[in-house]
Amino acid sequence: MNNSNKPTEPVSSQFVPTDRTRVRRYPARARYERATIEAILDEGMVCHVGFVHDGHPFVLPTMYVRDGERILIHGSPLSRMLTGAAEGLALCVTVTLLDGVVMARSAFHHSMNYRSVAIIGRAREVIEPTAKLAAMRALVERLIPGRWADVRQPTPGEIAGTRVLEIPLLEASAKVRTGGPVELAEDESFPVWAGVVPLSLTPGEPISDAKLAPGIEAPEYVRRWRCAGRRP
Repeated sequence: MNNSNKPTEPVSSQFVPTDRTRVRRYPARARYERATIEAILDEGMVCHVGFVHDGHPFVLPTMYVRDGERILIHGSPLSRMLTGAAEGLALCVTVTLLDGVVMARSAFHHSMNYRSVAIIGRAREVIEPTAKLAAMRALVERLIPGRWADVRQPTPGEIAGTRVLEIPLLEASAKVRTGGPVELAEDESFPVWAGVVPLSLTPGEPISDAKLAPGIEAPEYVRRWRCAGRRP
């Protein structure tokens, strides 16, 4: 199996909307630009994977990383989600970033500012050991860049005990809402505050593990870490 994420043809700057990815509700919020979709995926840290197993729908959260033209996820070989996906189940992978609570003068027009991506496809299992190790490295580096070089490397048993899947970025679309409340003209004079309360994901101070040996301090890359795309 070829697990390379290098495209064999020039990558288009746009995703072509399909019947499964075309945004129908509020189509003006749709985004099909590759740069927009990749930026949202690169900022997010958790995706939700939707699938049908034994006739029942499931949506499960998991960490992920975008690695070129694919999404990587990993977990236990016994995972129902990963087992089904490796066997070719159709998947819907979504990532959502919340940017603000939109407060209108009317209850009906309250909303949220957000950026979201939906990906439709079927996963492929990454089996070749070198490619699998590279995928595991990409997942760790997504959490905190610089971490992989510091930590103990995976043993052959740990590599064998981890299932890694790639989901090609072939069918995808984004939906984005920005700005303040959109409401009826007659409500604009209603005497109540309206506007946007911004939201962001902000890391706190690192908390050292209680079992650390004396003298081991948090490295600089931990102290300066910020979520990608939300740096001060």
